[in-house]
Amino acid sequence: MVSPLPLTGHVFPPRPLCQLIATGGTIAMKVDPEHGGAVPALSGDDLLAAVPTISRVARLEVRELFNIPSDYMDPERWVELWHAVSEALARPEITGVIISHGTDTLEETAWFLDLTVASEKPVVMLGAQRNASVPDFDGPRNLINAARVCVDRRARGLGVVVAMNNQINAAREVSKTHTADVEAFKSGDYGLLGVIDEDGVVLSRRSTRRKYVPLHAGPLPRVEIVPMFAGASGDMVLSAVSLGARGIVVQALGFGNVNASMFDAICQAMKKGVTVVISTRVPNGRVRPAYGFDGGGLTLKAAGAVFADNLSAHKARILLMLLLQTPRTAQQLQSMFDQ
Repeated sequence: MVSPLPLTGHVFPPRPLCQLIATGGTIAMKVDPEHGGAVPALSGDDLLAAVPTISRVARLEVRELFNIPSDYMDPERWVELWHAVSEALARPEITGVIISHGTDTLEETAWFLDLTVASEKPVVMLGAQRNASVPDFDGPRNLINAARVCVDRRARGLGVVVAMNNQINAAREVSKTHTADVEAFKSGDYGLLGVIDEDGVVLSRRSTRRKYVPLHAGPLPRVEIVPMFAGASGDMVLSAVSLGARGIVVQALGFGNVNASMFDAICQAMKKGVTVVISTRVPNGRVRPAYGFDGGGLTLKAAGAVFADNLSAHKARILLMLLLQTPRTAQQLQSMFDQ
């Protein structure tokens, strides 16, 4: 009788290691019975415990950085987060970084990191539109999908991406478009980078409009956003100047137009050395110097204003803050916004 061959166990390589940096937001909230509203309640470890199957995708190392509503995010916390992300990505054993974040300012944090993180490793941001007390809480699905993106080799070089509702969006283009729907994050004219299915990630395109701006030591320059609307006086532009703003982003109309009062205030601000960038309140499309009346784009351009291309006012503000760390001419600034 021939003895059966001994069984040999299969040795599988360990799953890739990603770091989860938890910063709070709705994904980390539950309803407080006393106040009747959602408040911070869950840690990064709590989020992982809600998705036990994530271990089949990746090994996650948790770093609890903040547990705040994303409405509390600010430049100082962006810099702190940048340090945490950069430290993690510098470790050879880390495949990429996942960041849980509130949705209200998620696109701003994503854009800041996309501009300042030099590594090619994936950085994947996610949040939730529904808090953990809601039966159809979307946090666990978004977290496991973020892990799927983080370990995908094709995610290298994509820049910072947002993984929400089975969809992948680029940091430059994405914006929150609905207050409550789970499909809140969209990329306007440009569309998704790809989708996330249970059997894998499907990438359809890569963003070609990426740039890197080094982060310097010290606080970021103060830049304010001033909206243009029917009957705007321009007083808020002058107030921003008096408060010490080094830059102002005007959320103009249409192609990038303002009325005569706002135009006069903008000219006064620029004469005092304040950089003015023109964006638009229209969700899609670029600003362009097309109109010649006082306050039209042509006159703003001639006066020395910089045009924000297709960046929203809040994303134009972030880029301007970073660019104003070092002296640049209006032409140099315009070149960076055009990239």
